[in-house]
Order: sequence, then C-alpha cells, then structure tokens
Amino acid sequence: MKDTELNEALIVAWIRLTGILKNTRITQGMIYNEAIVMNLVYNRKLGGIDKVPFREIVAETRMLKSLVNRTIDSLVEQGFLRRCEGAADRRTTYVELVEARLSDFLEVHGHSLEIAQGIVDLIGEEDARSFVRITEKISACVQK
Repeated sequence: MKDTELNEALIVAWIRLTGILKNTRITQGMIYNEAIVMNLVYNRKLGGIDKVPFREIVAETRMLKSLVNRTIDSLVEQGFLRRCEGAADRRTTYVELVEARLSDFLEVHGHSLEIAQGIVDLIGEEDARSFVRITEKISACVQK
C-alpha cells in the first residue's frame, strides 16, 4: 500500500470510529461532552485528586474553553459538579464531584463499560490492548 493509500485508509478508519462512538451513544443517559468531563473528573478522584483545575479539563479533552465552560455550567446546574476556587491561587477555578449524584454518573459509566466489554469480546484482549497503546501514542504526539 502506498503512503497516500495508507493515509486515506487511516482517515476513513478514523471517521468510521468516531461516528460509531458518537452514534452508538457510548454515553447513553448523558450528553457526550458532559460524560467526557465527568469521566475525567471521576478518574482524577479515583487517583486521589478531589479538585480538578478547569485548564486541565481543557487540555485533556482538547475542547474549546467556551465549550468546557458551558459543559461544566450544565453539570453544576444538574448537581453533578461543584465549582470551587483554589486555596493558593484564587484565579484558578476547580471542579469537584458532588457525591450525591455520583451514582447517577456511575450508571451512565456502567453502560459505557458494557459497550467497551463488547468491543473487547469482538476484537479480543490483545487487539484491545494494542488499540489502547496506539491511541495513547497518538494522544501523546498530538499533545506536544
């Protein structure tokens, strides 16, 4: 396969995959961007970080600041997140999970995990691990 053909095949595969992820409602029960932000904040909480800076959410999700702001506003309004200021730097806005709504998010997240398990069942554990490794390589390269 020539480089151009491989590049075209990669673009087509990328488009198909993003279409599948968005159209299968991997985040059923929650707006996609809200679920992405909640997942990031939830994973930080699992790692021992209670308050996540707004700028980290922007950097990690690669969403526009205005979209992150609207998404966080919506999650705050729904009671999933709480905004708070930093102790050391009041100019930095943080968000933290609201424990009372965590089970509602975990229900949505559980559905996403079921879809992920279906994919692992379909392609096998080895290919799933390869997919994660390749995706992490691409992410690291793009973030530089």
